[in-house]
Amino acid sequence: MIAWRDGALQAGESITGVAATEQKRQNLGALARRELAAAWAACGIFECVAFGYLGVSSALILLFAENLAHPVRLIGVQALVAAVILVLCRTEARVSGREWVSEGAGKTGKSVCSTVMQKLFHFWRHWYPHLYFLFCFEELGRLAHLVQPGWQDTKLIAFDHWLTGVHPTVWLERFATPGRNDLMQFVYLTYFIYLLAVGGVLYYRRDWRGYWSVMTYSAVGYAIGYVIAICFPIESPWFSMAGAWHGELRGGAATSFINFIEHYGRVRGAAFPSEHVAGAVAATWGAWRHRRWLFWVMLPLVACMCVSTIWGRYHYVADVFAGMITGTLGYVIGAWLMGRRLLRPEERRLRAVAFEESTG
Repeated sequence: MIAWRDGALQAGESITGVAATEQKRQNLGALARRELAAAWAACGIFECVAFGYLGVSSALILLFAENLAHPVRLIGVQALVAAVILVLCRTEARVSGREWVSEGAGKTGKSVCSTVMQKLFHFWRHWYPHLYFLFCFEELGRLAHLVQPGWQDTKLIAFDHWLTGVHPTVWLERFATPGRNDLMQFVYLTYFIYLLAVGGVLYYRRDWRGYWSVMTYSAVGYAIGYVIAICFPIESPWFSMAGAWHGELRGGAATSFINFIEHYGRVRGAAFPSEHVAGAVAATWGAWRHRRWLFWVMLPLVACMCVSTIWGRYHYVADVFAGMITGTLGYVIGAWLMGRRLLRPEERRLRAVAFEESTG
């Protein structure tokens, strides 16, 4: 009788332990779902575009995995990037408390930051897109032959010759002097400041909705260009037409600096469309919409930069036209996305709250 009772007690304790473990697992699952919902609610339209591109490129990697040496590693890196973005958005929202200030009839999206920690996460939350763009562009070097094994430069060389009657990069060599080369290389380098300049002005003025609008224009334009570059690999005149010129372009400090960058950071491939042009055009459209005076400052520089991409032998004329188109598409589609009510951050938070209540 005593033995039976002890066995029953042990069985009861075992059942209780299993139930406790199961309850703990359910609690952890519910917590994970709530955190994921909160992280998604903290994301904006820019993140939707960023995750969309990562999803498309991951799908292409899976479809054409036999053309890559380490497809699983690439997908893992992309998943890690997506996870870092989610954690950053969630952490910034939690640290800042995400207090939304009403202005007029609607919300402006201006969050209140009072502590050092809030300001730090607020800064990284807004400026990480530049690192994301850099990651995606550098990754294209590994994805250049994901879909097609060979370069397609002969098609663009033929197009440029049909359009202009000459090979533009070769024809421009007759005008090259050290001074002109250095000027063109300097103008080419201005690409790196356009999005920083527009974003910096909007950030300084605390126009967060305008800031994220410009980042979204750029993200859409870049994403379109990245997918085209993966499917249609172009290596650029720098490689495909090497030997067609009488010599290298010589200049001063700007030329030396850009040669240093090209030597250590050049991506072979991803030349069509020109991401330099696409990014500059998207940022310029952003200036037109949000800071008109900055648009007029940028416009002549961007026009000269487009010429410098051909002068410096980095792109074909077709690359420049395609960059203009994708940058403009980025602006048009990005503006449309920013205007969609269901994708606004306020709506995401309301949906996240409803999700938490339904699961919790």
